[in-house]
Amino acid sequence: METKYIFVTGGVTSSLGKGIISASLGKLLQARGFKVTNQKLDPYININSGTLNPYEHGECYVTVDGHEADLDLGHYERFLGIETHKSNNITTGRIYQNVIERERKGNFMGKTVQVIPHITDEIKRNIKQLGTKEKYDFVITEIGGTVGDIESLPYIESVRQLKWEMGENCLCIHLTFVPYVAAAGELKTKPTQHSVKELQQEGVQPDILVLRTETPITPEVRKKVALFCNVEPDAVIESLDVKTIYEVPIRMQKEGLDTVVLRKLGLPTDSVADMTQWNAFLNKLQNAKDSISVGLIGKYVALPDAYKSIIESLIHASAYNEHKIDLQLILSDDINSQNVNEKLGQLDAILIAPGSGERGVEGKILSAQYARENNIPCLGICYGMQCMAVEFARNVLKYSDAHSTEINPQTPHNVIDVMDEQKSMLNLDGGVRLGAYDCKLDKKSLAYAVYGKEVIKERHRHRFEFNNSFRKEMEEKGLCFSGIDVETNLVEIIELPSHPWYMGVQFHPEYSSTVINPHPLFVDFIKKAIENKQSKK
Repeated sequence: METKYIFVTGGVTSSLGKGIISASLGKLLQARGFKVTNQKLDPYININSGTLNPYEHGECYVTVDGHEADLDLGHYERFLGIETHKSNNITTGRIYQNVIERERKGNFMGKTVQVIPHITDEIKRNIKQLGTKEKYDFVITEIGGTVGDIESLPYIESVRQLKWEMGENCLCIHLTFVPYVAAAGELKTKPTQHSVKELQQEGVQPDILVLRTETPITPEVRKKVALFCNVEPDAVIESLDVKTIYEVPIRMQKEGLDTVVLRKLGLPTDSVADMTQWNAFLNKLQNAKDSISVGLIGKYVALPDAYKSIIESLIHASAYNEHKIDLQLILSDDINSQNVNEKLGQLDAILIAPGSGERGVEGKILSAQYARENNIPCLGICYGMQCMAVEFARNVLKYSDAHSTEINPQTPHNVIDVMDEQKSMLNLDGGVRLGAYDCKLDKKSLAYAVYGKEVIKERHRHRFEFNNSFRKEMEEKGLCFSGIDVETNLVEIIELPSHPWYMGVQFHPEYSSTVINPHPLFVDFIKKAIENKQSKK
């Protein structure tokens, strides 16, 4: 079959959940047997998400091919169990960069380069190449921002052109907000009407409306929206607030979103989405009775989206261990020697989060020490692993001045340092180790027992590394270097065999955890947290 292109736009307000709706639809179509991928178009000028402050935009998600992407790609991968790549996330900055580079090379033969057709042509090329190159049945493209935003206009214009060019192989889903006004005692549809009108003014008629609401949509409201917005009543889909994002695909299935999509694209609707595995996970998640307390120690905890993939990975692992998770987001800046027992003493497990820089680093190091000395299961990720190494050097090797050269360039005990081959590339555009790399595990290690295989592949996003000149000394004191990069001999995993569960990983396992296949590292970490809680009784 020819590739079908589905566009998801948003109106009224931001943060309505376009990414979750896109991922949910993708999952439902995939569960019907179709080959599906999701794509995100971001209207900001940044080339990628790599330089964005997590407080500004949430976590930076890394694809297997080393692209720094929007966090919505994490939703796509977790829901569909697929790998995304650089082509799955396009920014306005990349679009303009590509066009300008071609103009400088003389590819436009002296013509005036304009938004239409040159920028829109580049946008369309990036959208269509996923379908043509990878032979997907469906490409679901989420348009970032809100309809009416100046920066989104080239994307909306590209959607208009593609709908004209592709006909029945293309449709648009518009997500809006229907507020409940308590004083009037009713739902208000005017924001939706105005949002659709704004979209229509740009030449795009939505085929399906998804109404985000805190209050159930009545049949009368559904008919009213359909009438005023030129859509069929069964193409008005209710998206009611739910307790967990993992309920959304099931809600969309009950609302018939996938059925309406197939019908409007001229495809058979007699198949049924097989959501057996998804429902099994959801049942575990919703019916768990016991809970465990896990502390996430980080510098960006004021915005949980900064650790979105980690949080979701912990949820996956807890559900499969048939427990709820009581996640404590603890600001590393606030942890000191006087309050560390008060902050961490009641936790069943500790996770030291990524997030480099001087702010909060001493709190992370102190958390690693507390977990190590009190036999609390502890997982350090990326910078968290580096903090564990520094802590070991300070308190076991007795190098009180041990540190990362990122924080203290003059330290004589540079336990964490820049790789030699990267020292000439220290700028924001290079010198960062990105993407998936092979790691060989020690067969006698906890890591090997967790993964069940000798060679693993995990994704990275870092510049500094463990300094191998300290390796022998630490091994003599009991630290195990259980994971080593196959090609570069760089340390990937450290662990402490004398501890119930103490492991630091230089990579980011959270990027590989999905609903159907939770990451084994998180699963085992949570298992040990449960055992730790039970041992206290």
